[in-house]
Amino acid sequence: MSLSIYNTLSKTKDVFKPLVANQVRMYVCGMTVYDFCHIGHARVMVAFDVVTRWLRHSGFDVTYVRNITDIDDKIIKRANENGEPFEVLVERMIAAMHEDEARLSVLRPDIEPRATGHIAGMHEMIQVLIEKGFAYAPGNGDVYYRVGKFVGYGKLSRKKIEDLKIGARIEVDEIKEDPLDFVLWKGVKPGEPSWESPWGAGRPGWHIECSVMSTCCLGETFDIHGGGPDLVFPHHENEIAQSEAATGKLYANAWMHAGAVRVDGEKMSKSLGNFFTIREVLEKYHPEVVRYLLVSSHYRSPINYSEDSLKEAKGALERFYHALKGLPQAAPSGGEGFVARFAAAMDDDFNTPEACAVLFELAREVNRLREADLHAAAGLAARLREQAGLLGVLQLQPDEFLKAGAQGKVDAVEVEALIAARLQARAEKNWAESDRIRDQITALGVVLEDGKGGTSWRFAE
Repeated sequence: MSLSIYNTLSKTKDVFKPLVANQVRMYVCGMTVYDFCHIGHARVMVAFDVVTRWLRHSGFDVTYVRNITDIDDKIIKRANENGEPFEVLVERMIAAMHEDEARLSVLRPDIEPRATGHIAGMHEMIQVLIEKGFAYAPGNGDVYYRVGKFVGYGKLSRKKIEDLKIGARIEVDEIKEDPLDFVLWKGVKPGEPSWESPWGAGRPGWHIECSVMSTCCLGETFDIHGGGPDLVFPHHENEIAQSEAATGKLYANAWMHAGAVRVDGEKMSKSLGNFFTIREVLEKYHPEVVRYLLVSSHYRSPINYSEDSLKEAKGALERFYHALKGLPQAAPSGGEGFVARFAAAMDDDFNTPEACAVLFELAREVNRLREADLHAAAGLAARLREQAGLLGVLQLQPDEFLKAGAQGKVDAVEVEALIAARLQARAEKNWAESDRIRDQITALGVVLEDGKGGTSWRFAE
């Protein structure tokens, strides 16, 4: 089966054909590093991490670029509030972002360009746009893009220029020909960082940054452009307008957008008090639980973040790890039909919910085989790990995950001693003592599981 990807531009699911055989060049809009990454950022990080893992597994040579916006209004405002240089804030937030993605098992992109490292390239593209009549410098230090001149404006978001004009206005400090025109270069303002340019000191507009970083790293036309759902308009629409006007070529072959994160059914917003950073979430939940929640929904679908959904994700992982627990190490073997179905799901626009369903069937088969053929069960369990690894999950030792919640809350040595005492009582058929010890263990917040291979335990939420 050929890989098919839903293209936001065409609004159709199309067979994926790289521009250059076996090579995939992908650019994803990254974070504006003025604060800690939130759960919406995690959605985009994980979604395109899975895309990259699957493309590479499928034999493609992938160059994955995810940029960092390290200069913008929010960064300047936050740095001023903190009383620190913007560069110091940026470095601290980038380090925190890398910590967060590492905990979520997100592989680092191949190239991570920063906007401030591409100022000269922005000057070059802006100058080309001016020379072609797509941009103008009114003389106040700003440079604007002429939206009305680009014939294809609105093709990604399906917005019409005449509809956009309704309600559009020009701010007091702007000198635009048209309210829809957007800034490419911002003239310097007091107290703000700036760079010299042919139009005077200033700093880049947000949209031009990605046009320049993407084409610099991947060429004038590349295979996939991705990002969060809020970027379709105006950011990605403006990227297309800038890039295609400057080069005269198609900007990106396919556009992919992750779905929004909703919190208890509502849009995530600081004003609603339902805004969570990744590190806040990871204080309460194991990183693999959060990652599994994110991969268990289709990347294009809205995802509901709630206590219940996190508990469901935790329960799902516990079932997987219990299937893996107590089996000897083995090379992956068997399960070829499961592998084929997993691949078919992933080739269908990275259908991770269906892929997860296949993993559950694999786990059930491991449990069935465990009693009859331990060697076959071990090989199939290794196959389960192998396939789950393509989603970035089930890579821990079972006890490492199942007992993770106990850290700092119960004494593992005490629990093991109580289990040994209970087993001794059971061997002596002292059922009252066995039940008393079990109640004592339960009071510690520990769940016991008696099986053929002995008694195991895990921490209960």
